[in-house]
Amino acid sequence: MTLTEPDPRYPIGEFSPPQEITRDQVDAWIDDIARLPADLRRTVAPLTDARLDTPYRPGGWTVRQVVHHLPDSHMNSFIRFKWALTEERPLIKAYDEQAWAELPDSRGPVAPSLDLLETLHRRWMALLRGLTWAQLQREFVHPESGAVVLAESVGDYAWHGRHHLAHIQRLLAREGWD
Repeated sequence: MTLTEPDPRYPIGEFSPPQEITRDQVDAWIDDIARLPADLRRTVAPLTDARLDTPYRPGGWTVRQVVHHLPDSHMNSFIRFKWALTEERPLIKAYDEQAWAELPDSRGPVAPSLDLLETLHRRWMALLRGLTWAQLQREFVHPESGAVVLAESVGDYAWHGRHHLAHIQRLLAREGWD
């Protein structure tokens, strides 16, 4: 990797929230989250099984695992949001993403995960777009990273979707598959 090439683990950089998060910023992040299912589907639709089973970088997940990971992760986030909105600073459960990525369902066809992500995001968008600014200030407690404000978590998940989509897009460009 040269100095001009991004770290292949973080093709769009690591998530770094702005010092001050505004409602306009949160709304823009919500729009990013809303676009992810269609962008992901469009990106992976032409891929063969062999290409889906290609790691996006040496030592990284395959495209197939990334596709399955996105609804796994976003379902967890959706539930964390609901806990934070209905309980006072709930302690959420972390999960072993790597272990989940190695389970049999992460080796199967991507269509069910693409459908799940699309359906999940319709529900999540209905929730996120209906929240007041006060609700977006509620928190959950992550056992590893501590208190997380929902407004910032929206940004983290907007980044998360773009981050994994960029993994796939860079692989396609690098291999000449785009």
